[in-house]
Amino acid sequence: MARPACPAASASPGAREDLTPKAPFRLTRRSHGLTDRRPRSTRKRNNPNGPSSQPPTPRPPRPPRPPRPPAPEPIAPPAAPPPSRGDAPPSVSIGTIATPPRALAVLQAEVAACTRCGLAATRTNTVFSRGNPEASIVFIGEAPGADEDAQGVPFVGRAGQLLDKMIAAMGLDPERDVYVCNIVKCRPPGNRRPEAEELEACTPYLDEQLANVSPKVLVAMGNTAVGALFHTKMGITRLRGEWKLYKGRIPTMPTYHPSYLLRPSPQQGEAKRQAWEDLQAVMKKLGLKRG
Repeated sequence: MARPACPAASASPGAREDLTPKAPFRLTRRSHGLTDRRPRSTRKRNNPNGPSSQPPTPRPPRPPRPPRPPAPEPIAPPAAPPPSRGDAPPSVSIGTIATPPRALAVLQAEVAACTRCGLAATRTNTVFSRGNPEASIVFIGEAPGADEDAQGVPFVGRAGQLLDKMIAAMGLDPERDVYVCNIVKCRPPGNRRPEAEELEACTPYLDEQLANVSPKVLVAMGNTAVGALFHTKMGITRLRGEWKLYKGRIPTMPTYHPSYLLRPSPQQGEAKRQAWEDLQAVMKKLGLKRG
């Protein structure tokens, strides 16, 4: 029985056997290129360096950034202590520039030569102050009268005599324990009320005068004094008896002017009683007791 012919023997001599191993996958050409048809679980990433049994070295983690330090809180400057009687007097604002007040003697000499308003042409003397510039209380009036203009000293007429009695009733000496001055330093003709330009000319002198004395309490007597200190047109009958702050720092008691208390009227007795109440409030503020 004849044996079947070997396929290799039946091939032509020039034909070579295809020894290429059969790949377990099949490549198909599509419009986007060759596609791997193997299951995803059997695919291996193409490694140009050949297969490696070592897993890729992981990148060391980046060290965490140090936290930013908190921004420092702003430090407020320490508050200035209130001036004591031995401290330097507070500064005076002239326009927008604060300057230390001049000595009272220098200021008084300037007032004596002042010609800022028309009162310089009619005065006999300028009237600066009387009393103790180291006192804790300053009494402020309106303007000099005829007696004050003649002597150059404030409150020396009938109103001044009543003021001295009121001060003595508080247990104080009019020359040793208080300081007395006026808003306006020259007498208005006929004892009329000072006009706006006259008040404007004299108010800077008063501000510097009070900055030098630096009292603990002011007593503003009458409409003109209270209006010039606090820029108000409200009447003294509505303002008296209520504490106010001059320049935001000096307690000020508005009360009646002594000349008003001397004027006969149906309200005279009540006005005197109210003025004494105002002075008692000043005594309480300073811790004074009648001797």
